[in-house]
Amino acid sequence: MSYMQPPSKPANGIHYFAEGWRLISRPGIRRYVILPLLVNVLLMGSAFWWLFNQLGDWIPRIMSHVPDWLQWLSYLLWPLAVISVLLVFSYLFSTITNLIAAPFCGLLAEKLEGSLTGKALPDTGIAGIIKDLPRIMSREWRKLMYYLPRALVLLLLYFIPGIGQTLAPVLWFLFSAWMLAIQYCDYPFDNHKVAFADMRRALSEHKGPNLQFGALISLFTMIPIVNLVILPVAVCGATAMWVDRYRLQFVPH
Repeated sequence: MSYMQPPSKPANGIHYFAEGWRLISRPGIRRYVILPLLVNVLLMGSAFWWLFNQLGDWIPRIMSHVPDWLQWLSYLLWPLAVISVLLVFSYLFSTITNLIAAPFCGLLAEKLEGSLTGKALPDTGIAGIIKDLPRIMSREWRKLMYYLPRALVLLLLYFIPGIGQTLAPVLWFLFSAWMLAIQYCDYPFDNHKVAFADMRRALSEHKGPNLQFGALISLFTMIPIVNLVILPVAVCGATAMWVDRYRLQFVPH
């Protein structure tokens, strides 16, 4: 039976995030979860251990940019500074992890899509993954080039006294949510060779649900222990979203 939901009842991003948690234990899928999970545990665990050791030095430096006339708001700006650092580095660590785990995430999305639709993609195996690595890495580089100039503008905003410390965290959170939606939805799109620009346009048509989905990934990435398993959860949720919302638009029948 097809997994796809009736068009009259579109699901939101919260639904697909919850689906990701359910689908990682789907029979026949669990073995494809193991490799991206191991990569995430090793890299994300090490990265956050290092980050939490640095926070004690970084936060006072960030707070030093707050002007004297805003010092009375320090009790509010201090947690915003912590959240800002966590947001920036959560996405940075996720990007590095996803770059390394991209072939395994693509394989997970491929197998899950076949399981959900009953229409398996051609099985390329390990040899096919190795052969496809240059294209996969090129796609990851394309996402990075989309991300970097926008991230730089937001980071520069942090150095504007007062305004930067209050407005930048909100803008960064929204931007991170959008980028994480792009990052994880790209795996099933890329499995069907959908161009990056076409994928972004398609995601923009459902920007609200995609921002919800990315925002939940961003929040859970900041939670110790939970963030160690978030990568395969996000891939599975994004693949379910692809099957429901986008597959009929891009896959010939």
